[in-house]
Amino acid sequence: MSRAPYVPGIVVLCAVSAVAQQPNAAPPMPMSFFVTSSGSGKGADLGGLAGADQICQSRAAAAGSTKTFHAYLSTQAADGKPAVNARDRIGTGPWYNAKGAVVARSVADLHGDTLDAARIGNNLTKATAFTEKGDSIKGFGDMPNQHDMLTGSRPDGTAYPDPADHTCQNWTSSGTGTAQLGHFDRTGGGNTSWNSTHASRGCSQENLVSTGGAGLFYCFAIN
Repeated sequence: MSRAPYVPGIVVLCAVSAVAQQPNAAPPMPMSFFVTSSGSGKGADLGGLAGADQICQSRAAAAGSTKTFHAYLSTQAADGKPAVNARDRIGTGPWYNAKGAVVARSVADLHGDTLDAARIGNNLTKATAFTEKGDSIKGFGDMPNQHDMLTGSRPDGTAYPDPADHTCQNWTSSGTGTAQLGHFDRTGGGNTSWNSTHASRGCSQENLVSTGGAGLFYCFAIN
């Protein structure tokens, strides 16, 4: 029995047609979480919460984001003003890094509020915590180590209720006081907390650098 002649053009067209029918890959989710690529330059004096939020917003805008970002920072009750919990000021999630990878699905997921959430853990690690530029951050074992993140928070994301200073005078001091720090790389300090590992030695830039920091902090989109 005779066979139909081989026509290369038909085969090529079929292959091209098959490729054309494949669905396009979904675009990455827009950035809604990052670590600041730099701090205020004045240690833990960020200009209060408003100044810290402005740092987040300006970094995000420079990277092309149109979202509204807040700093993940708690403040303590002072001068007749109530405490502010970091967890209450960052929106509801989910949050994605500059590469489009999910960091946490919700506030409960981020903080391990339930047994299941605590068991699974969030996805905030050295492999996912990037700056607004998409750059990696130096952590434990790198030179210089900059894994300390300013938070002023307890592990559940709430402010400290005791009278001791955990926020460098609510992020207005580059001298006296201390700030509670987390480790973005989940390494060192006796635990693996991303938001509440140990206190700083002080509030100056030099104090923050001395324990493995640079005055950096987390920014989360609220929308």
